[in-house]
Amino acid sequence: MLIAILSGFIFSLLLVFIGKFIKGKLAVLSSLVPLGLFVYFLSFIERVSNGEVISENYEWVPSFGLNLNFTLDGLSLLFSLLITGIGFLVFAYTAEYLKGHKYLDRFYGYLGLFMGAMLGLVLSDNLLSLFLFWELTSISSFFLIGFNNTNKASRKSAILALAITGTGGFLFLAGSLLLGNVAGTYSIAEMVNISPEIIGSEFYIWIVLLLFGAAFTKSAQFPFHFWLPGAMKAPTPVSTYLHSATMVKAGIYLLLRFTPILGGEEIWNTTLIAVGGITMFYSAVHTLFRTDLKGVLAYSTISVLGILVFLIGLGTQYALTAAAVYIVVHALYKATLFLITGIIDHETGTRNVTVLSGLRKVMMPVAIAGFLAAISSAGMPPTIGFIGKDLVYESTLGMGNWSIVLTAVAIGTNILVLYAGFVAGIKPFTGKLPESFSKVHMPGILMWFPPVLLASLGLIIGIFPSIIDGPIVKSVVESAGGLGEEVHLKLWHGFNTILLLSGITLLLGFALYFFLKPSEKRETAIAKLDFIAPKNLILKFGEGVWYFSNVWTRIFQNGFLRNYVSTIILFLVALVGYSLFSVEKDFFIDYSSFSRMTYYEMIIMGIMFLSVIFVVAARSRLTAVVAMGVVGYAICLMFVIYSAPDLAMTQFSIDTLTVILFVLVLSSLPKYLSISDVKMKIIDGVLSLSFGILITLIALEVLSEPVNKEVSNYYAENSYVLAHGKNVVNVILVDFRGSDTLIEISVLTVAALGVFSLLKLRLRRDDRELKD
Repeated sequence: MLIAILSGFIFSLLLVFIGKFIKGKLAVLSSLVPLGLFVYFLSFIERVSNGEVISENYEWVPSFGLNLNFTLDGLSLLFSLLITGIGFLVFAYTAEYLKGHKYLDRFYGYLGLFMGAMLGLVLSDNLLSLFLFWELTSISSFFLIGFNNTNKASRKSAILALAITGTGGFLFLAGSLLLGNVAGTYSIAEMVNISPEIIGSEFYIWIVLLLFGAAFTKSAQFPFHFWLPGAMKAPTPVSTYLHSATMVKAGIYLLLRFTPILGGEEIWNTTLIAVGGITMFYSAVHTLFRTDLKGVLAYSTISVLGILVFLIGLGTQYALTAAAVYIVVHALYKATLFLITGIIDHETGTRNVTVLSGLRKVMMPVAIAGFLAAISSAGMPPTIGFIGKDLVYESTLGMGNWSIVLTAVAIGTNILVLYAGFVAGIKPFTGKLPESFSKVHMPGILMWFPPVLLASLGLIIGIFPSIIDGPIVKSVVESAGGLGEEVHLKLWHGFNTILLLSGITLLLGFALYFFLKPSEKRETAIAKLDFIAPKNLILKFGEGVWYFSNVWTRIFQNGFLRNYVSTIILFLVALVGYSLFSVEKDFFIDYSSFSRMTYYEMIIMGIMFLSVIFVVAARSRLTAVVAMGVVGYAICLMFVIYSAPDLAMTQFSIDTLTVILFVLVLSSLPKYLSISDVKMKIIDGVLSLSFGILITLIALEVLSEPVNKEVSNYYAENSYVLAHGKNVVNVILVDFRGSDTLIEISVLTVAALGVFSLLKLRLRRDDRELKD
């Protein structure tokens, strides 16, 4: 499995060297990579359908719990087949769709990177490695959405998609670390076995909310859905691959994968039902107001993603079965409709459904594919969509007191999804062919065959549902923790309530399609409500954060060094002072343990005090520097009194050198100016006194604590033995802390070079005026 995952990355890397060879007729050969992977995963169906879970484990960073552990069960197999199977058709379709494009090799590189990331995501058993692949899907989709990087709208859409899904990635990382800490492992398989302990943890709610945030942003749930319609600026193969079959279903995969671990609780089920229900109906309503084919398909995609979240929230055996079937249903018909939209756009130059009609006369195979995809999205027999819709109604009717409300929402959503499918799959091909489209012709076989194949599969699987029932759907439900009576897929269940509801859905959907035509006036009217749309509200919030950050920066990062130092000291005084005098801690100074001050010490302290007064009151830089030197020499005398001549000599050397450097630097500065008024001086004085008093109190309290000489004894005993030095301080600096001292010397060297450069800098008059 590791080789299968790396295949996408290796393919992308090889394109750096051989990309120029696939820009022509050989471009279709790139589809052999996903085709080979599809066949590889297809070979595991029998083993997985028999209940076998195939695992591969590779150590990576075991000390952090980060390993490359991969698991192939029913759920990961379904997604792997979709990723590689639809990926094969998209790769082949791209060869014709972007034929002759200057950056076709780059596009294939992005597709390969995305395919490898998605395979890694759905196959990972380690939570941390899953997160890495999760982020790789966001990054690769950013490149794909913004592929037309000369287009401002494409760049903006790519950034918006990355911002939303990237935010979800941060939430996923936080949730993963928290979950791993609670479970004591990052293995998802091991977490299933300790699900009760995880659910019983005090952090359970936080884990659930963080993972919900990741899933909802990735799978475009309300109110984070708006990035998906914007992502339609990407080329059609991207929309087909990412936004119908793979990336947007990553959040669905995450929810299904963690249902056996975190599911079954009220917060899990209720939240998913509410968010999924709102998303599916809200987005389905939006399809009534769109005239761009991609816009219609984008909102219907969001609606189906809402249905999937809704079904996972219901959590019953029927609901999980419906979710598994609907993943297949949606992948087949929505990929078909996106590919057809690409064909229409490629051949006619427009996606405006209000001007499209009669195209069946010039591209009949594409029209047939559109018809089959439309009836599958509508849930008409004998397509697989009919079975999926029936399972949805079966799930909602079994929810007790809420069954009527939930079923009504599901019916309303399905009616609108039918409308969207007919608008995208049937409307462009019916009616009279406009004269402006008289020269439109069939595209190459690489473009029309993939949608025909996908649409045909929707019909074939509907007639023979056993193709996916035992081999795939059953094992998916088991992987998602489905417990209960096994549900078998059948096209005909007899005359019952479910059939009646399906009939009502179809009749109302047909009526809506025939009486409500796509209208640009309706689209313009709904645009007036954009000011309350989630997209604009979140963008306004972002603008507010931007404004606040600017204000904050102007206050705390205003370019004045004194302001930075004052801010640091203020926060230090506040935080340390609070910690020092908090009620939870008794502040104590044992004055009896201190020896009395001698006359020598009092005289030295007096000299230091007077020198500080001179520094503060000086009207000359030279006077201030000399007074600071006196303070340093006074400290040298204190070291001498306390029998530390080595420290005294070090301090003496440093102070002397500092005074000399200050004099050299300050001599080149303009005449001394007093830029602080009385108010500022008072504030500085209070802040300085507060900081000085705080440091004094901390020093006194430290001196009152019992002395632990374990560390000093260690250095004293080992300095000569290990480092062959008799001066303990020097040995510590040079040997025991050698690396730290080396870094300090390096920093000082860099600073010295900077000061030297400034001293030697001589600007021309023009440059100096510009700087001013």
